[in-house]
Amino acid sequence: MSEHSLLEITGLRVGFDTEEGRVQAVRDVSLRLERGEILALCGESGCGKSVTAMSIPRLLPPETTRLSGSIRLDGRELTDLPESALRAIRGKDVSMVFQEPMTSLNPSFTVGFQIAEVLRRHEGMSRTAARSRAVELLELVGIPAPARRVREYPHQLSGGMRQRVMIAIAVACSPRVLIADEPTTALDVTIQAGVLDVFRDLRDRLGTAIILITHDLGVVADVADRAVVMYAGRAVEEAPVTELYARPRHPYTAGLMRALPSAAVTGEDGRRRLTEIPGLVPPPFEDPDECAFHPRCPRVREDCTATRPALEAFGTEHRAACFHPLSTAAGGDA
Repeated sequence: MSEHSLLEITGLRVGFDTEEGRVQAVRDVSLRLERGEILALCGESGCGKSVTAMSIPRLLPPETTRLSGSIRLDGRELTDLPESALRAIRGKDVSMVFQEPMTSLNPSFTVGFQIAEVLRRHEGMSRTAARSRAVELLELVGIPAPARRVREYPHQLSGGMRQRVMIAIAVACSPRVLIADEPTTALDVTIQAGVLDVFRDLRDRLGTAIILITHDLGVVADVADRAVVMYAGRAVEEAPVTELYARPRHPYTAGLMRALPSAAVTGEDGRRRLTEIPGLVPPPFEDPDECAFHPRCPRVREDCTATRPALEAFGTEHRAACFHPLSTAAGGDA
């Protein structure tokens, strides 16, 4: 039995140099991904989910990115690898399904050519063998009439089919880690369910470990085994999904749960309304010596603005007070 997780991220910090100064998008994030696990990174837009994930295969612009910390894939450090070694890993060991398939797929080539290109580059397949495998991959991700679809261009496919083509490209070489960035965005409910079924099937059939980036907690509950909640570039809570929903410990997590449609409350006028989290995620230029969530938190205390109690040092008195199971998850007033 392996002594380490498939993917281990420790103390990850990611900043970008801009004309206005350093933007700190990710701050001291540590997480792990086990073999065959579906891990969800969730939180509002601007919380650092995509930047964290794109740091793994080093897809961020090297000229302006300032990255520190450790990213180990099956014990191998990725942060100090040269570009030639990274190119061998991308698509082969770590693949990514990007957020918008219409802009990620090349409109000038058929979908079959784009799938086959990955196989020819990483697996050394002949043109004929790669094309045959492309048909099998389209069938794997649930596209009907795959032998015909391989000859079609992205604009000839629906949004759901284009998303499945992106998944087929990502899993072509049976990667050990698949990163899916908002894979169900802009898809209708029935197509979304089909895409999530594809992820489950890939995990079960190929043993692929999946990092699912999403702001949709309904998707997290449906498909993920474990979730990491991110806020203002930090991982503020991590738990198995069943535990996270039953006993959210961080006030931000509890706020996200209250914003779910299933948690809508009925007002005096008889209408059901979602409970929003007031305010906005702080801008990434700020790096305060305080809990970043305190301006929006219903449990704020005086010392929240003096230290980072809600985000660091398990076992401290304040962290225990901040993280105890919130009665709001069950309809309380905390």
